[in-house]
Amino acid sequence: MSVLQDIIAGVREDTARREAKVSLDELKERAGRQPSAINALDRFRTNSFSLIAEVKRRSPSKGQLASIPAPAALASAYEAGGATAVSVLTEERRFSGSLADLAQVRAAVDIPVLRKDFIVTPYQIWEARAYGADMVLLIVAALDQVVLTSLIERVHSLGMTALVEAHTRVEALRAVSAGAQLIGVNARNLKTLTVDRATFADVSEVIPSSVVKIAESGVRDARDVRDYVQHGANGVLVGEALVRHGDPQRAVQEMVSICTHPSSSRRFD
Repeated sequence: MSVLQDIIAGVREDTARREAKVSLDELKERAGRQPSAINALDRFRTNSFSLIAEVKRRSPSKGQLASIPAPAALASAYEAGGATAVSVLTEERRFSGSLADLAQVRAAVDIPVLRKDFIVTPYQIWEARAYGADMVLLIVAALDQVVLTSLIERVHSLGMTALVEAHTRVEALRAVSAGAQLIGVNARNLKTLTVDRATFADVSEVIPSSVVKIAESGVRDARDVRDYVQHGANGVLVGEALVRHGDPQRAVQEMVSICTHPSSSRRFD
């Protein structure tokens, strides 16, 4: 069993446990009481550069990264630093995240919030909306094409934006075919967990210019952000480098400022 398959098996068990306690109908009712989702895609299209800053305690590749006792405070620092959106890990077993983290962050910031998890069922999408998410991560490698297309449509029908993650050219083409308008290219190999920053430039070549492209994984500092932008990224998603930084607000400011100049501007056809 691959790392991805193992994680998804655990996610399905945890989701089933939550669904036994909270029915889909109850989730839909909760979602209906939420304010409308922020149109994250419009913000990404408007910005010359976008940064998604992540609340991330641990990962399968690096283990414990940071304790993060107050995710809302960290998210607020990200927002003050100029982040376009905040990503919140909600997977429990490998990343020590939770839906409670998502709710706390949503209450603390005025920018879009992404639920980052291994989404494989519509129930999880309704959960995301019920807890205030504006965006949902969908991983191409975790879904067959019919399910991927269906989940993207469900995300969009609830007013949220799907960030569709690809690791290869084939996956990127599948994302485009399924209707993705925001594609994240992850430089981390799901089998070996190693990072190859050249992956973004290779994979992004097959993504139409009308689609917003986000570089994921491998960002150590502002220079890596600049390199991704020079290779065509419209934005980046950063987790580890921010949660390990002693001053996350300043770290975000440095990453944003190095790319918010005319030469970094991107046009969407």
